[in-house]
Amino acid sequence: MVRARQPQGGRPGGDGATGETDRARPGGRPRDEAIDEAIILAARERLVRDGYSRMTIGDIVADAKVTRPTLYRRWSNKFDLVVDALDYGFRKQRDMYAVDLSELEPRDALVEAVRRLDPAYFNPDAMVLMGNFAGEAIRTPELLEILRKHGVEPRIALVEEVLKQLQERRVVNADIDTRAIAMMCFGSYFAAFYAGEPKQDISERVVAVLWPAIAATPRRLDG
Repeated sequence: MVRARQPQGGRPGGDGATGETDRARPGGRPRDEAIDEAIILAARERLVRDGYSRMTIGDIVADAKVTRPTLYRRWSNKFDLVVDALDYGFRKQRDMYAVDLSELEPRDALVEAVRRLDPAYFNPDAMVLMGNFAGEAIRTPELLEILRKHGVEPRIALVEEVLKQLQERRVVNADIDTRAIAMMCFGSYFAAFYAGEPKQDISERVVAVLWPAIAATPRRLDG
């Protein structure tokens, strides 16, 4: 499980809960992964509906149909639970990140990479979830850093890696700014979301604009 620093001023539970602390499982019995997942999924749903500040441990245990001691045996406070709840979604999507260039034409590989930038590629509520975390930047800046590390950087790195592989194949220009391109592609999903435009063809439209500017020009033979 991922563990992160609890925000200053926080305390176990984060919602006024008392008398419940992290406890070792008696007799060394293995954790029930189904219970872990039920709690994490409940936390993720509350993050979307209520945001970090308003969600409570009481709501989560009620939604997951578990007790407070059951939750506190696994997570000592709300912040630690949220870190794992975020990482859960990012792990699910991480398996989808690899793009096999050997199976795709160069331009199609970039289209596929841009398609997988979509925050909602795995989770339809991801755009709202990310917006909620951005809204917590002043109160709990640690949450924004977690979002950058687990939600933004892996997606940008995916497009950068594809572009670098295409550079190695000499099908795109060697002097392009791969990070700037990747960030622009990522930002296109947020622009479409806030503009109320459909996102189904964003990857194709973005690459249609980019490809003429970044594609390597075939060398002409003299003579």
